[in-house]
Amino acid sequence: MKKILAASFLCLISVTLLAQDEEETKAFKKENLFTGGSITVSFFNNQTILGANPVFGYKLTDWADAGLAFNFLYSGARDYYEFNDKIRQTVYGPGIFTRLYPVKFLFIQGQFEHNFSTLKYIPSPSSVYYTADKRKTGANSLLLGGGFAQGREKGSTTFYYISILFDVLKNINSPYVNVSYNPDNPSQQRIDMTPIIRAGINVG
Repeated sequence: MKKILAASFLCLISVTLLAQDEEETKAFKKENLFTGGSITVSFFNNQTILGANPVFGYKLTDWADAGLAFNFLYSGARDYYEFNDKIRQTVYGPGIFTRLYPVKFLFIQGQFEHNFSTLKYIPSPSSVYYTADKRKTGANSLLLGGGFAQGREKGSTTFYYISILFDVLKNINSPYVNVSYNPDNPSQQRIDMTPIIRAGINVG
């Protein structure tokens, strides 16, 4: 499985380099630059999630984009283990991405990221079972998937998009996986990919 994933990622890189070679035969065009990204805002059931995923890229050809991305995500919750306790998590990190368009309104995407996470638990003032805890971790993620683009036309870098991605590396410290444990044997764990749905805009 890892060989297949590695081959898929190398294929994306190879196609991107091919597109870049084609573009290098032409003069640099500032109108091919774009920025944009997506935001996340959610409030529900004593939980708050705020995030942003800005991007800065370049349209290599009419069928390929590439660029840099940055992630920031804050999540907080109350009454996590017991009444009036709190848990806070901050995730941030850089990434690089490639989008390939077999047709103008559909794309496949590969994105490599390294995210840093800080998790802080604050027990209830009256707690007798839990203590304060703070942990810092880091993890590489390889997001693969695809999406739909609305308004992407030849010669234009401004359009809306929605995508669904999965972290195929499944690192236990990744913010994009769900980790479950066997209650009879806590050392046994299962790591499942969770869908990453992003909607945003590219602005030329």
